[in-house]
Amino acid sequence: MVNTAESSTVMADSNTAAPSGDAASTVAGSAANTAPAASQAAATQAAARVSGAPRSAPRTKARIALVGTGGRSEMYIRAIYGKHADTAELVAFSDVNPGRVEYYQKLIQELGAPGPVASFDPADLTAFIQANSVDRVVVTTPDYTHADYIVEALNAGADVVVEKPLTIDVDGCRRITKAVAETGRNVVVTFNYRYSPRNSALKEIIQSGVIGKVTSIDFSWVLDTVHGADYFRRWHRDKKNSGGLMIHKASHHFDLVNWWIDDAPERVFASGGLKFYGDKNAAERGLGPRPERGTPDVDAPSGPKDPFALDLRDDERLKALFLDNEHYDGYRRDQDVFTDGITIEDNLALVVEYQGGPRLSYSLNAHSPWEGYRVAVNGTEGRAELDVVERSAVVSSTDKKTVVDPSATPIEEDDAIRRNGERLVVQRHWEAAYEVPIVNGEGGHGGGDALLLSDLFNGPGDDPLGRPSGYLDGLRSVSVGIAGNLSLETTLPVRIEDLDLGADLRRAQSANTPRPRT
Repeated sequence: MVNTAESSTVMADSNTAAPSGDAASTVAGSAANTAPAASQAAATQAAARVSGAPRSAPRTKARIALVGTGGRSEMYIRAIYGKHADTAELVAFSDVNPGRVEYYQKLIQELGAPGPVASFDPADLTAFIQANSVDRVVVTTPDYTHADYIVEALNAGADVVVEKPLTIDVDGCRRITKAVAETGRNVVVTFNYRYSPRNSALKEIIQSGVIGKVTSIDFSWVLDTVHGADYFRRWHRDKKNSGGLMIHKASHHFDLVNWWIDDAPERVFASGGLKFYGDKNAAERGLGPRPERGTPDVDAPSGPKDPFALDLRDDERLKALFLDNEHYDGYRRDQDVFTDGITIEDNLALVVEYQGGPRLSYSLNAHSPWEGYRVAVNGTEGRAELDVVERSAVVSSTDKKTVVDPSATPIEEDDAIRRNGERLVVQRHWEAAYEVPIVNGEGGHGGGDALLLSDLFNGPGDDPLGRPSGYLDGLRSVSVGIAGNLSLETTLPVRIEDLDLGADLRRAQSANTPRPRT
C-alpha cells in the first residue's frame, strides 16, 4: 500500500477502443453577512490567473498530446489555441476514429494553427511520447480506458491530465497508484465543479466555521429528461464502460463532498436500480415498439417528434463528430433509451460514513422534469443550504435539444414557478437566516471552467479553498462509487479500506475541523 502526499500538476513547464465521452470569484458571507477574507484573496488571485497577469519566471511551452477526440476534448483544444497558447503546445491527436481526428484538425486551423498537428494510433502511445518529448498527456477517452492510458503515459515519462472519473474499478485504482509510486509523475483529475462559484461559496462557509463542525450532509442531484436520458443512449449505458452513474456522474458529487468537508469516506451502503429507462420499463408503461436509434433513415416517413429521440442531424457538431464518422467504428451516439442492453441504474441512493464522523445521504435521479441539485450541510452551530436550478423545465420535444448539459452551457427559460438560478442560505442556531451572494464569471459552470483551465495551464496559485486536485482526490471520489457498486451487488455496506485500492486514502489529520471564526 502506498501512502503518498497529494499533488497537483500544471500543463505549463476520444477515443480509443470506443468513442470518447461527450462532455470567477466567489463572495460568501459570515454571520454578519460579510465576505470572509479567504473569498477576497481567492477572487484576487483567480482574476490574476485568468486575465493572464505576468508571472515572475518565464515558462517554456508544455508539449501536449491529446488522446481521445470526442466531445470533451474541445475544451482543452480551445484553451491551448486561445488564452493559454503561451504556456502549452498541442503536439498530436490520437484516436482510433480518423474522422474525429480530422474534425479537430480542421478546428485548430480555424483557431489559428498554421497547419495540422501529428496524429498517431493509441496503441503507439509510449513510442510517440518518448520520440516527441511529450510533457503531458490529456486523456478524454471512455472511462474504462482511463487506467490503461494513464499507466502507459506515466511509465513512458509523461504527466497526465484526465477527465473524471479517474478509473472505474479496483484494478484500475491499483495500477494507477502503483505507476504513480514507481514513476513519481503527476496525475490530475479535472474536477471542474470545485471551481463553480456557488460550490466554492459553500466551501468558504464550511471552512469559515460559521456552522461549526459538520455532522451530516444531505445531497440530492436530479438530471432531467434531456441530460439524464443522454447517458442511456451513449456508451455510458453499459456498466462495463462507465461504472454506471455511480462512478461516471456521481464521482463529481462525491469529490465535492470530500472537498467541502475536507474528509475521507470510510464506509458506503447503496441501493438503486433501473426504474425508468430500458426495454422492460418501457413495456410496463405500454410504450410499444421503438426504433433502435433517434436519427431516422433518410427515407423514413415523417411523424411526431419523439421527445426521447436524439436526431444527430439537428446538431451540426454532433453530426460532424459522430454521425458522419460512424462508418469508421460503428459507434451510434443516438441509441434509443428504451431498448435492451442498458446495465446502469437511473435511480440511486447512498449513505456514506466519513473518517471525521459526518454522514452523507446522497440520491441521484436521471429522469427528472427539471435539472439541478440541493445540498444541506448540518453543523454543530447551524446549517447551510445550497439550491441550484440549472434547467427549470423541458417543455417540448424541441426544447433546446443541443444543450445537453445546462451546467456547462447556461440557458435561460421562462417558468413562473421554478426559475433557473442558485441560492445559498446560512442560518446559525438562535439567529435569523441570511443569503450569501454568489458572483459568477463568464462561461461554463459559472466561470469555473476558465479557473480550472488557468490552474492546469499556468499552475495553481495560493488558493485558500484548495481547489486544485491531486490523484488521491480522484481515488477518493471513485472509491465511493466502487464501494457503492459492490454494495448494490451484495446488498451490504462496504468499507473502502477493504477494497485495497493501493493507497491510504485517510486524511493525515483529523478532518472536518472548522477554522476559528474571527
